[in-house]
Parts: sequence; C-alpha cells; structure tokens
Amino acid sequence: MNSTQAALLSYFPTALESPTATVHLEYDPDALPPKPSEDWTRFVCISDTHAHKFDVPDGDVLLHSGDLTHTGKVVEFKKTMEWLYGLPHKFKIIIAGNHDLTLHEDWYANEYDRWHWTSGKQVCCTPHPIYAVKTSLQDIVPIREMLKGQRAIDAGIVYLQDEEYKFKVKEEGREWSVYGSPWSPEFCDWAFNYKRSEADHIVSKIPKTDILLTHGPPFGIFDRTLDDEDAGCQNLRARLAILAPRIHLFGHIHEGRGAYIHAWDPNNKGKIPLVQSDDEVSQAGMDTEAMAEWKRTVFVNAAAWPAGPRRSRDGVRMPFGGPGFQPVVVDLKD
Repeated sequence: MNSTQAALLSYFPTALESPTATVHLEYDPDALPPKPSEDWTRFVCISDTHAHKFDVPDGDVLLHSGDLTHTGKVVEFKKTMEWLYGLPHKFKIIIAGNHDLTLHEDWYANEYDRWHWTSGKQVCCTPHPIYAVKTSLQDIVPIREMLKGQRAIDAGIVYLQDEEYKFKVKEEGREWSVYGSPWSPEFCDWAFNYKRSEADHIVSKIPKTDILLTHGPPFGIFDRTLDDEDAGCQNLRARLAILAPRIHLFGHIHEGRGAYIHAWDPNNKGKIPLVQSDDEVSQAGMDTEAMAEWKRTVFVNAAAWPAGPRRSRDGVRMPFGGPGFQPVVVDLKD
C-alpha cells in the first residue's frame, strides 16, 4: 500500500454521546458500531453532494440537506437520484440547496441565462463574456418527476420545500416529524437566497418538529468560512431555543463540517451554543448527572465536499464523502 492509499483509508473514529443520542462523526465503514438497541432510530446525514456519489452506511432514515447537484441540470439530477434510489434506507428525506437552481422555479425562469449554456465557460456566477454562447433552459418537468414521481415514492424519497412531513420507521413505533427548508442568506444571487433583512419572513414559518433540515446553518454553529466569516443566519439562531429539534441538519459551508450535542438548560433556555469545526470535539456532548433529563439537539453540518484545513491528509486530497467528510450517523433514542 502506497502513501496515497494509506491516507485514503485512514480513519480516526470520533463519536459523541448523550443519554438520548449517539453521533458517529468519523468511523471505519467496515466497523461502524450498531445502534445501541432496537429502541433507537438511526439517521444517516449527508449534505452538499453536488452530483457526486460515494458509500453511505445503512440506517433507518437518510437525511440530505441540499445541494443535490452543482447547478441543477437534468443530467446532474439524474445522476444524484439514481444514486439515492439505490440506497437501502426506508425513508430518504431530502431538500434543495442554493446550487439546485432549477428547483427555485420562479427565480430560475428569470436567471437561467446566467448559468446554463449549450456550450461555453462559466466564471463565478456569470458567463464568461468571450466563451459563453447560446443559453440552455433546463426542463423542470423531468426533474420534478425524479423527485416526486412514482419511482421516487417507491424508493422512499420525500422531497420537502418549506413543508413538514410525518412518518413512522416502525409500524408500532413512535411518529417522527421533519421540516425542510432550502433557504440560506444571500450569496452571489444563487437560488433560494434571502436578504438578511428579510430572514424573519422565512424563518418564522418553521414549526416545532423532531428534525429540522435547512440548507444554510444558523449563525455561530459550524458556519465559519475560510475567510473567517460566520456566514450563518442570525434569525435562525434566535429561533433555535423555541424549536429545539432532536436533530438540526444543514450544510452549505463545506469547511464547517462537524457535529455537536447541545443540552438545553431549562433554567436558561435562551443560551444557544457557539461552536465551530475547529473547536475541540471532546467538548461536545459532555453531560453531568443533573443534565440527564434536559432536552438535546444534535447539530450537524454534514457537508460532503472536502474543504478547509481537513480537506487533505498527509498531502492527499480527500474524496467526496471520504475520511473526515463521511456521512454523519446519528442514533436517537425513540
């Protein structure tokens, strides 16, 4: 085995634990621990896959927090959805992100010529003035069919766009609720962007659910960019103490990948965590006996695109969904 192969196969198992949640942030795929018992439900969390495919561990529910594609083209959706159809999870609950341009239909109808060409070259968010030629409007009909048609239904796909869904993993088990929102604060005028001054219009609609999927992160939680900017949403952060979901999954900031178990102090419900991917993981999920009955939220940035200081190991660039950027496995006690 050469050094490149060794780097690609090097895993540093990292897990967080609380009385009601276990999080596997990094693990050897061949030695992933099972659920604590059948009274727990396994959620496998991914985000920002950008039409890439990689190995995903089995579980009860797959959660995908957006950027299914790179620019929302039909061919990209076909690649992503064929991959998702073939995964074994009973439920696969997905949302869009700012890169899934065609799913923001009204916006795309006015903006497609900045993004899609029959040939040419894109530079940042605009066509290159020399190379870009005839525009190519992508057809939303086959994309909708891939997301919500009979094949998607048969495969357990549930696409959410500012809506709630309830489901049972076990016939006689508990009912889970999930809400999915594709929005994130404005960035270079991509899809599903909102001005920060208008955030409350989006965020105030989010109901209390067991699971919250947003594409963008809340401010101060796994949202720090390479430019040392905390890019998350302040309004979303302010709502967290009220919503207090069991899992809040997001992505968008690739270099922010990480997980944290937050215990909500009933005597100080407004205390919302500040945690970034470069913080000591060992601090996350620490409990005392007095905290045993506190409600908890597992915050997960599950971006699969390797970015930031951890994108390489021993000089080797990690692949999508590879070591350090694997699907995050969250076990919750029913």
